[in-house]
Amino acid sequence: VHHLEQAAIGGVPFARHNLGIMEGKNGRPDRAVKHLIIAAKLGQDKSLSSLRRLYAEGIVSKEDLAGALRAHQDAVEETKSQQREAAEAARTDRVK
Repeated sequence: VHHLEQAAIGGVPFARHNLGIMEGKNGRPDRAVKHLIIAAKLGQDKSLSSLRRLYAEGIVSKEDLAGALRAHQDAVEETKSQQREAAEAARTDRVK
C-alpha cells in the first residue's frame, strides 16, 4: 500500500484509482470517492466509470460527478495534439 500511496502522491492516475477501489472495499466510501475524483481529473477512464456507478448507487453527488466529468474531458483534451495524432495514424498504418 505504501508504494501505491507514493505513486498516487506522485501523480500516477492508475495508482490513485486503485487507492479509491481499496478504500471502497475497506468500507470508506467518502475516501474512495475522493481518490476516484482525483484520478478522473487526471484522465483515468476507469475512475470515471466507477464514479458513474457510485452516482447510480447514490454515493456520489450529481455536482461531484459533473465536475469530475468536465475535468476528465479537459485532461484528455490536453493530451491531444496534431503530432500525437499523426504518430497514432502512422502506427496504425504499419499494423494493417
